[in-house]
This record gives sequence, structure tokens and C-alpha cells, in this order.
Amino acid sequence: MKTATIPSVRVEPEFRETLEGLLEEGESLSQFVESALRASAARRQAQAEFVRRGLASITQTQLAGHGIPAEAVIDKLEAKLAAARKLAAKPAGSAKPKHGVRR
Repeated sequence: MKTATIPSVRVEPEFRETLEGLLEEGESLSQFVESALRASAARRQAQAEFVRRGLASITQTQLAGHGIPAEAVIDKLEAKLAAARKLAAKPAGSAKPKHGVRR
């Protein structure tokens, strides 16, 4: 199979020196760049697939009518937050003892 080239990338000399200092024994800068490009491409493919599956799941949930309205979720979270704030606002010694243990 015939190979192709990636366009060269211009960087500051200090950055190139940093990269060269990160190379593993026997690794060339070209190998490092290719490895970085492959990892970045794989990450983007995985992210695109994740988004595709998420959107498909949302569509399926909407069609089936099994979703929970966002307002209901937000209301529940706000109630939990209010309860946590109320508990945090109590003075330190006013909390009820747990499990029947008295102070």
C-alpha cells in the first residue's frame, strides 16, 4: 500500500525542543506526531459515536414516551438543594443524634 504524507506543522523552536525531550528511546519525532494524530482521531471518533448514540437514545425515549420532563428533574434537584442548605444553616449542636446515640 502506498503511503501519504501529513502537511508539516510550523512550531516555535522551544516547543520542538520540548517535544524532542519527550520522545521515548528510539522514537522519532515523526512517529510521535503520527501517534498523537492517531490518538486524537480515535478520541474524536469515539466522541462522535457517543453523541450519535445519545441522540438516538433521546429520540427513542421521546417516541416511546418514557421520558421525565426536565422541569420535574429540576424541581426535584432544587428541593434537594434547599433541604441541604437548610441543614447546613443549622447551628452545629442542634442536629438530632443519629441512631439513638445521645451527646
